[in-house]
Amino acid sequence: MNTLNTLDTALAQARQNYIDKRPESLATFENATRYMPGGNTRTVLFHEPFPFRAARGEGAELIDVDGHRYLNLLGEYTAGLFGHTHPVIRAAVERALDDGVNLGAHNRYEPQLAELVCARFPSMQRVRFTNSGTEANLMAISSARVHTGREKILVFDGGYHGGLLYFAHGGIAINAPFPYLLGEYNATETTRALIRDNADRLACVLVEPLMGAAGCIPADKEFLGMLREETARAGAVLIFDEVMTSRLAYGGAQQLLEVTPDMTTLGKYVGGGMSFGAFGGLQRIMDLYDPRKPDALPHAGTFNNNTLTMAAGCAALRDIYTQDAAEALNARGDRLRKQLNAIARTRGLPVQFTGRGSMMNLHTLSGEVRHPADLDAANDALKELLFLDFLDAGYYLARRGFIALSLVVDDARLQGFAECYSELLDKRGALIAAV
Repeated sequence: MNTLNTLDTALAQARQNYIDKRPESLATFENATRYMPGGNTRTVLFHEPFPFRAARGEGAELIDVDGHRYLNLLGEYTAGLFGHTHPVIRAAVERALDDGVNLGAHNRYEPQLAELVCARFPSMQRVRFTNSGTEANLMAISSARVHTGREKILVFDGGYHGGLLYFAHGGIAINAPFPYLLGEYNATETTRALIRDNADRLACVLVEPLMGAAGCIPADKEFLGMLREETARAGAVLIFDEVMTSRLAYGGAQQLLEVTPDMTTLGKYVGGGMSFGAFGGLQRIMDLYDPRKPDALPHAGTFNNNTLTMAAGCAALRDIYTQDAAEALNARGDRLRKQLNAIARTRGLPVQFTGRGSMMNLHTLSGEVRHPADLDAANDALKELLFLDFLDAGYYLARRGFIALSLVVDDARLQGFAECYSELLDKRGALIAAV
């Protein structure tokens, strides 16, 4: 009880300190609640006691309306790969603006971006663009159902594939109403049996090669290999949701893990950090949308090919996120994660970072993390305390502990973050150990 009281006291003090330093953010939040439920239109950004309000971004830094500066380690949940003010992205958008927006016609950028995407991700023999990763996954699922003539979709507990495809603790009330089968991530043999038991009704398997929202939990290569083998055997479509993980190697996590799906979905940074999504795969599946065919499926979307995103995406893939850049960024992330884990391990504290490459997540527990259920024992109050401590020190990561490194966060800044982490563990070490 004393330990809980101590944690409650430390958290209350950290919250009050946060409130005292952000009067403008508080005033803006209170006004926002008059027009939006909870002053919010994007749930993941909300945190207690209220979210700070960003005023602008410069390179790798955010500045809030109260004047506080933060090193942005959140990286817009992987969309912000290029930082806030990358000159190449800005120049591409400005050129597109000069030619006029909302053209309502095919434009010169979209085939260029399609060629770049298909060349980078060989699983995508043909591609179509959307406005978000959510749309991309909905389209991929629906395409697989039409292609196979089957209805069931295998997803995994804890998986996140967009606002209407979220399977935390089995699923949410507003999920798209497909007939789902729910599997356990990284559970190779039970999932194999589930696929075989439903083979004649299974349209597709939708999986993240690394679970992002669930806590940066990497898939076992054996697990993904089994999915590839069993979906091929069943005649079902294997869909990799690489909206987040496509940044983990030049050709995505599928290249890194050497498992090629039938379809892939993309988003976030591939559109240069603009609103963007894409779904693609085998030509025989994607040709369902060829408008030259009399029985083609329609796929509408006013901004599917909007000029700003198409131009930004071309610059992003062609000129910035090259193979060398991808390898360097993800090696930097691997080094940081190992360094952070060593800091906690030398102190004997139950804190760790999971992940792969430039994506990682803080967890307040020890032991191996292979399934979302492994995180049930984590102490969420302690995680909030560390989150507020990081903000106070000038480092912004997600409330849930998520980090997605951007290209503009250099080694010197990451060393500063590691030193800050070391200091926080020294400050909170007795409390962490007791909890």
